[in-house]
Amino acid sequence: MGIFDIMGPVMVGPSSSHTAGAVRIGLITRKLLGEKPVEAELLLYGSFAATGKGHGTDRALVAGLLGMKPDDERIPNSLEAAEEEGLAVSIGTASLRNVHPNTAVLRVKGEGGRMLEVEASSLGGGRIKICRLDGIETNFSGDCPTLVVHNMDQPGHVSEVTFLLARYNVNIATMQLYRNVRGGYAVMVLECDQPIPKAPLESLSKMDGILKITYLNIGDD
Repeated sequence: MGIFDIMGPVMVGPSSSHTAGAVRIGLITRKLLGEKPVEAELLLYGSFAATGKGHGTDRALVAGLLGMKPDDERIPNSLEAAEEEGLAVSIGTASLRNVHPNTAVLRVKGEGGRMLEVEASSLGGGRIKICRLDGIETNFSGDCPTLVVHNMDQPGHVSEVTFLLARYNVNIATMQLYRNVRGGYAVMVLECDQPIPKAPLESLSKMDGILKITYLNIGDD
């Protein structure tokens, strides 16, 4: 058990789950998008939907999308900041099954036209879990550099990804594989010990059968 499990994160309140965790969900979504978001649809589920407004969950999610961290004093005014920065926000509720009660779905569009859908849960103490990306199951925390590869379910893609990371001295901590159907749409989620350089990302994006690459490097804006 770490000190944050006892004391909780440094944050702007009132709730580590509804506020700090929500900020992290928004921030990780911004980083995964890889560009400044200009449109965001926020769909709240369970406790997020029932009590989120009072706890500032909506403002916290928007604050994260704007690049704020859980201890940023501007969080209570994030909706106004979004309007000033040209981020169009709509807020509603989600109908989900078998998920944590503090869950949100974020559908975002970047200034370059990139689209991303993130389903994420706030687990308490500021900890989060990214449950789905673009409708495909995932399971990672956003606490370390993470590479998400969307590809056709064909032989060779796993070895190509791992070879490139090894070539650039990136060690894989965990690896998860998902697909919708055999031979269909697949996703690799690789949590790494080192930041992921741009060179292997560019190489991967040019490979046949690689549909989309999403990555998270800790410390990126």
